[in-house]
Amino acid sequence: MIKILITGANGQLGSEIRKISGIYPEMEFCFTDVAELDITNSGKVAEFLSGFQAKYLVNCAAYTNVDKAETDVETAMLINATAVRILSEETLKVGCKFIHVSTDYVFDGRGPRPYVEDNPVNPQSVYGKTKLEGELLCLKFNPESLIIRTSWLYSAFGNNFVKTMVRLGNERQELGVIADQIGSPTNAADLALAILTIISSVECCEKHFIPGIYHYSNEGVASWYDFAKAIFEISGIKCMVKPIASEDYPSPVQRPPYSVMNKSKIKSTFGLQIPHWRDTLTEYFQLKN
Repeated sequence: MIKILITGANGQLGSEIRKISGIYPEMEFCFTDVAELDITNSGKVAEFLSGFQAKYLVNCAAYTNVDKAETDVETAMLINATAVRILSEETLKVGCKFIHVSTDYVFDGRGPRPYVEDNPVNPQSVYGKTKLEGELLCLKFNPESLIIRTSWLYSAFGNNFVKTMVRLGNERQELGVIADQIGSPTNAADLALAILTIISSVECCEKHFIPGIYHYSNEGVASWYDFAKAIFEISGIKCMVKPIASEDYPSPVQRPPYSVMNKSKIKSTFGLQIPHWRDTLTEYFQLKN
């Protein structure tokens, strides 16, 4: 039995992993969130790893309130960086493979083409800076770690753009949505499946657990405006969407204007097939109905 410890299990990604965990009978999961395991306490993490004896730890925990992070720097750094160092150190000590989830916000968004893993990083927000610090600490204290950067995550769980658009679309006749920020929406269910597929392929299909940084998002490119239009079209919500510029929607955070990521590395290394964002968005609404 392959023992897998999930931290941040009540978030979008952790919840999606829990949802599909039953289709992997060869895996034994332990789902933890802050109530079960304080990942900012090295002693508690060491004790938990010793007790459960996990072969893999998948860290889905993160401080993801991008706007609030600008003023709550200490908490964002604690969860996105300090906790990652602790998890890295403790997994290395016991020989547990560590998979950590990061973000496209480590880039400044000024690149002309999809980012590959070794492109220069230059985060412009506190959230991006703390997530980058987490990556650096992860690779420093456990070089055998696997880091997956993702973008524009949504799911049936928690708060996200899709759920916000559905709510606002049902309340209003017209919405203005930013059209000059470009990226790739990602269904958390697809990322959850990708992570467990990687583990399964390493354990059962003679793939190698190759550490390093990888990019994962759904295929295709969209602006937030495009994304909102698709949400209303697929869900049948009658709400007009107007394209607006970033400067028309004041925010304390400078978000990457272009954060499309190249996924060639993760696809070739682990044999993954990644669905297009519109296809998986359609599936999302079909499952909800």
